[in-house]
Amino acid sequence: MYNPKDQNSPGYVMNHQTIGYPAPVTIGYNNNMQPQQPQMAVVVYPPSPPQQIEQPMMQQPAPVNFYPPPMAPQQVPFGPYSLPNVPRGLEILLTLDQLIIEQQVEMLEAFIGYETNNKYIVKNLNGQHLYFAAEENDLCTRNCLGEVRPFIMRLYDNNRNEILRLDRPWRCTSCLCPCFLQELNVYSGTQKLGSIRQEWSIFYPIFSILNSAGEKVLHIEGPLITFSCGGDIEFNVLSNDGETKVGKISKQWSGLAREMFTDADRFGIQFPNDLDVTIKAVLLGATFLIDYMFFEKGHK
Repeated sequence: MYNPKDQNSPGYVMNHQTIGYPAPVTIGYNNNMQPQQPQMAVVVYPPSPPQQIEQPMMQQPAPVNFYPPPMAPQQVPFGPYSLPNVPRGLEILLTLDQLIIEQQVEMLEAFIGYETNNKYIVKNLNGQHLYFAAEENDLCTRNCLGEVRPFIMRLYDNNRNEILRLDRPWRCTSCLCPCFLQELNVYSGTQKLGSIRQEWSIFYPIFSILNSAGEKVLHIEGPLITFSCGGDIEFNVLSNDGETKVGKISKQWSGLAREMFTDADRFGIQFPNDLDVTIKAVLLGATFLIDYMFFEKGHK
């Protein structure tokens, strides 16, 4: 039977309870009406991605070039500039009054006597490389005609630009044939700078230095004997009339072994500082002609 005061009686409703809604919950108190300890909320964050520590920027070393330079050390740089009335590449000669020419040692010649194309390095007095000279010739011409062979020789600067071309035609070497003597022409590109012409003489080697117009400007006179053991051999450069010495081309002694077994010669050139730069180039060509005529292996 229903009893409204009996809490166990069916249908009994508490005074503070609303039917259909959950009983109110008093926050902060337990069933004994004691204050509850505050619960610490633990917040779990996802793991943060690893941070990259930025290293200070460091300059990477330049790649190492294992290829040798086109020329040996102590080269004189050539600028892109040019001067009026001065052929390209000859500007460096304007302030010089001396040059050194060294023929490169060819081991094949030293051991088996096989004649190879001649190669030279042109330097200033400080040993800086100015030009590299290389003969162009074929095997048959070199070994059959020897020191009287015709040739084309090209001179290059340190940037491998062609500066001069020397053209030696074939000529007779007999002093009894004065109409067919030695000659060498010097070119800068297609421009002829001048030439060297042998003059007929029975005793002394004589050469004329001609400008681009074919006019004689200098005179070269060599010694009676073009052989020396331990000393230099000098070819004097004289004025046009042959009276005043203005310079010289010297075959320098380079040691007994080198002189006896190789063609590797060394020359020095002296000329006036204010000499026309094109004539300086022609004197340079005269040095090569003198080397072939008197100091190649056939004359040693």
